[in-house]
Amino acid sequence: MELPFDKEKSDLFGSIYRPHAQVYFWSKKRNNWSGAMMIIDSGADYTLLPRYYMEELGIIKGLETTTLSTFGVGGGSKVYLLKNKIRVKLGEWERQIPLGFLESNDVPPLLGRHEFMETFKITFDQRVTYIDNR
Repeated sequence: MELPFDKEKSDLFGSIYRPHAQVYFWSKKRNNWSGAMMIIDSGADYTLLPRYYMEELGIIKGLETTTLSTFGVGGGSKVYLLKNKIRVKLGEWERQIPLGFLESNDVPPLLGRHEFMETFKITFDQRVTYIDNR
């Protein structure tokens, strides 16, 4: 799979290029796949979505999640981590991965390493992401 970086506006640099991928999560609410355009973030330990995806995927906060705190470049935040893994699809490849939902809706979806990115060979080269199934 070959994914060109997306050019985005940046307050600091005018514009910046970011690696993105269209990822699909199994939605109990829709009984179908629900997509998210995600930043491929090699610094994210695990995959994180904004809180509003909980409703889209049919996740019941508290019943199906555990609450914990996380810390990153932007400071601390509350995370609702799924107690069970969720089905996820990247291209034609499916995985079962841990997934967290950040308290805020103002954060981009982040494609993390644990049990997802680390299961592929991923190369960033001249504003293109190359993803190969192992």
